[in-house]
Amino acid sequence: MNTLKDRIRRAPVHERRIEIRTYPAEKDQVIVEGWLKDERLTHGFSRDGRKRPPGVVHHLCVRLLLGGEPPTILEAEAEMPVVPHPLCPTVADTVKKVVGLAVVAGFSEKVRKKLYGVEGCSHLMHLILAMGPAGLHGLWAHQGRKKVAIPETLEEIPHRDYLINSCRLWREDGPLVSRLRQTLKKREET
Repeated sequence: MNTLKDRIRRAPVHERRIEIRTYPAEKDQVIVEGWLKDERLTHGFSRDGRKRPPGVVHHLCVRLLLGGEPPTILEAEAEMPVVPHPLCPTVADTVKKVVGLAVVAGFSEKVRKKLYGVEGCSHLMHLILAMGPAGLHGLWAHQGRKKVAIPETLEEIPHRDYLINSCRLWREDGPLVSRLRQTLKKREET
C-alpha cells in the first residue's frame, strides 16, 4: 500500500510547533501558557515577488488563567516576539475576547466566533483552540494531585459534560463510561 508516509521523500518546507504548559496558580486555578512557532525552512518568494529567506515567521505566546466550575477563562494575555508584519502586535489584545468562556462542549465554536476574521488574528485563535483542551488536562492534573472521594453517581463526576460523548472511547455507551459505571456500582454494593 502506498501511504502518505511512504510518499514523503524530500525535506520539509515549513514547520509549526505548538507547546502548551500548565502551571498551578492560586485558588485551585491554573495558568495555561501556549507558544506557536512557524518556521519557513526554505527560501521562497512573498506574494509581491520579494525573496524571503528561511527563518521564523511567527513566534507567539498566549497565557490564560483557567479556573472555576465549569472551568472558565478568567484572564488572557498575549505577546508576539516575532511576527511577519510590524502591525501584527496591534491585535494581541484581541485574546481578551475569550475571557469568560467556559472550556466545555462548544468551546471551539465560540472561540472562532470571537477571534476569526478581520478583528482578530488567525494564529492567536489557532493557538487558543489548542490551549482549551490542553488546559483542561492541566487543570485535571493539578486537581488530581489531591485524592478526592469517588462520586456516588455518574452525574456527580467533575467535568462530566465535557468528557462524555467527547470522543469514541468516552461515548455514553463506550468503554470508559462503562468502566466508570462499574466502579460506581461496586462502590454502591459495598
